[in-house]
Amino acid sequence: MESALGPVVLIGENATPIWGMSNAERVGRMAGEAAKKGARVAPGQVLAVNLAFVFDPLLLREAMRMPGRVFTRDGVLLIGQVPADAARERPEPAAGLTIVELGEGQKLYNEQLRKLEQPFAMPLTPQTRRAIERQSYYGAYKGVTDILTKYLWPELALWLTRGAAQIGMTPNMVTAIGAILCIAATILFAQGLYWTGVLAGFGFMVLDTVDGKLARCTITSSKWGNIFDHGIDLVHPPFWWFAWGLGLPVWGLGLTPQTFWLVMGVILVGYVVQRLIEGAFMRSFGGMHIHVWRPFDTWFRLITARRNPNMVILFVALLAGRPDWGIIGVAWWTALSLLVHVVQLVQAHAAKAKGIAIRSWLEEGA
Repeated sequence: MESALGPVVLIGENATPIWGMSNAERVGRMAGEAAKKGARVAPGQVLAVNLAFVFDPLLLREAMRMPGRVFTRDGVLLIGQVPADAARERPEPAAGLTIVELGEGQKLYNEQLRKLEQPFAMPLTPQTRRAIERQSYYGAYKGVTDILTKYLWPELALWLTRGAAQIGMTPNMVTAIGAILCIAATILFAQGLYWTGVLAGFGFMVLDTVDGKLARCTITSSKWGNIFDHGIDLVHPPFWWFAWGLGLPVWGLGLTPQTFWLVMGVILVGYVVQRLIEGAFMRSFGGMHIHVWRPFDTWFRLITARRNPNMVILFVALLAGRPDWGIIGVAWWTALSLLVHVVQLVQAHAAKAKGIAIRSWLEEGA
């Protein structure tokens, strides 16, 4: 078949659906995503794909990056750019191909998800479909993220992602529902209705995971969707913290005007400057995220002063009946996290000045 990438040869047939679509449709969507980023099948080659398997989209990106490299499982072709006459189920090295057998535990660095991983590849049958969806869902998780997203609600988000795919919801629909909950949480915090606000905020935070996983698992990412999702993520946290502070008088715990504005100033400035530092790091070091440079940087991303870790601080303070301690704690944690980010940036530039290559530690085993 012809695709946006160029000629694609589909080996075999498969009627078992995956994430609400056929495997052939999934391959077509992956090809379309790769083509948007400029990938094309090399002249004289075809992209051979075995429909008997479902595999990590990373393999398609790797296949497009290096013509002649074929990924196999137990000697059976999964995907690869090959001459048209070599597009067969069991490729032969004599055809001038480089065969990578995934069963031998090879790991590849996934730059998009910031992690070193062994790409999944499994036969697609009615009996394996659920297991594959689980595998592909967890494979869509970023290796470097916050502690709640990584450990608290993956199973809940999997259940919601699977349900959304089955009823045909798009990632943007999920994002829109999350945005409503985000606004509701802001209003509830400002009224001192913290418990209800935390519940709405929790729903938004989970859906903020679901929309991204739905987009990756169903291969339906879009430029507008990324702007919609990341725009909300970027803008709303300061409004939450400000609203939390406004709600304190309802509990008889209002801060003095001086303390209120000092706390809000520290949180806002700290939040903005941390984001600027992250952007400066990426511009200075070839687009690499600050959180993937060293093991410490990756660990600190779990707890750094972003929305989810800050919500943990507020929730614990709320359990203690002192939401005022919570917002003050967020200010202190923001200031400390800002200091860590400044040190990280200075250390990276100092290392670069000494001629040390700034490279992600996650790439070392790739």
